[in-house]
Amino acid sequence: MSDIQVSGAGGRRRRGAGGAGRGRVRVRGGRRWLAGVFLLPALVLLGALVGYPIVFSVVRSLFDASGDGFVGLDNYGAMFSDEGIRTALRNNVIWVVVAPTVSTVLGLVFAVLTERIRWGTAFKLVVFMPMAISMLAAGIIFRLVYDQAPERGVANAVWVGVHDTFADPAPFPGAKPRPRAGLEASGGGSFTTGSAVRAGSPVLLPLVAVQPDDLRGARAAAVARPQPGKVTGTAWLDFTRGGGGRPKVIDGDEKALAGLRVEAVRGGRVVASATTAADGSFALPAGRADGARLRLPAANFAEAYRGVDWLGPALVTPAIIGSYVWMWAGFAMVLIAAGLAGVPRELLEAARVDGAGEWQVFRRITVPLLAPVLVVVLVTLMINVLKIFDLVYIIAPGSSVRSANVLALQLFQSSFGTDVDEGLGSAIAVFLLLLVLPVMYVNLRRLRKERRR
Repeated sequence: MSDIQVSGAGGRRRRGAGGAGRGRVRVRGGRRWLAGVFLLPALVLLGALVGYPIVFSVVRSLFDASGDGFVGLDNYGAMFSDEGIRTALRNNVIWVVVAPTVSTVLGLVFAVLTERIRWGTAFKLVVFMPMAISMLAAGIIFRLVYDQAPERGVANAVWVGVHDTFADPAPFPGAKPRPRAGLEASGGGSFTTGSAVRAGSPVLLPLVAVQPDDLRGARAAAVARPQPGKVTGTAWLDFTRGGGGRPKVIDGDEKALAGLRVEAVRGGRVVASATTAADGSFALPAGRADGARLRLPAANFAEAYRGVDWLGPALVTPAIIGSYVWMWAGFAMVLIAAGLAGVPRELLEAARVDGAGEWQVFRRITVPLLAPVLVVVLVTLMINVLKIFDLVYIIAPGSSVRSANVLALQLFQSSFGTDVDEGLGSAIAVFLLLLVLPVMYVNLRRLRKERRR
């Protein structure tokens, strides 16, 4: 067999002795116009879908909202003078710094740890599954997760559960004394008797506005009886269903308020305290409470803890970044795990034999060898984050949308919102393109260096 080389369409053919390259055909040169014909459809689509919009946006950004008046760079000046756009720019900086970094770090940790557990593949599948969900669906999911009401929002349900584990909830949130019942507001949500109490004279503490759910299983209130050496009294719901009850009098089966804290206060100091029993009664030692005033502290009536306002102006951006990390940490993990599979195990084992700990192996060997992959993941996520729109648009409520604003969302609002200004929207689009270009340039340089290797 001979070695055949073709130097061109009409070039000479050379036959040589057989060898390692037997039967191999090399093509040198070729018809460039033919390659151009095949590339032409792609070039036309690229020009129509990418080139033309970019040129049009640059030109449109130099005109006013109507598109008739040439304003030069005024739209770019207005972009940086507008408070909403400056907020969007600040949020974009937070997004670019935080979201790719956290996603990459979590992906690295997951990729390394899944190599050491038995069900690593199943774990990777679970972590990667959010990537199969669209941004729209993820936004709807996390809008529910971050709902303020603990009975609907998972985040606040967990947070309130942890809070209530370590802090007792108020027994009767929202309750208050019956008007003209001898209890006066004493600041901070507490109520104090208008006059001092005496042993032998039971104190009546009638309350109203108690929630029905807080009275489940409550017993009927009982009139406290005088006790030697004690200051006694009763706290109850002074309300008779259907009407007919007398104010400041325990009528029929009016319900007792059990678990209510009662304090005896003298000179601004608490000298004694007690908790109401199942029938609403309480007793305080007369030696301390006689002549003091009784106070119902605010802790009895504090509203139930409702958790954190995740979608409020202060936390809305971190909350949305959390949903993004939930989606893209799996993407980072898969790419890093693929790079980790190519790391020579001999180097890791040699380092362990030389006495290096696992943290040293991870920091000095694994991470440096994975540096090219980490850069790819980080740059890809940075480009993706600069275009973030869906999650912010769906998750942020109307009251916090200005605090959560990003450039892509501002671009949409300026171009298609209620106050349409296509000139300003085009300026934002051009500015966003300029932000993406340096990141793309770094990525292209890295790809060229890898090809040369």
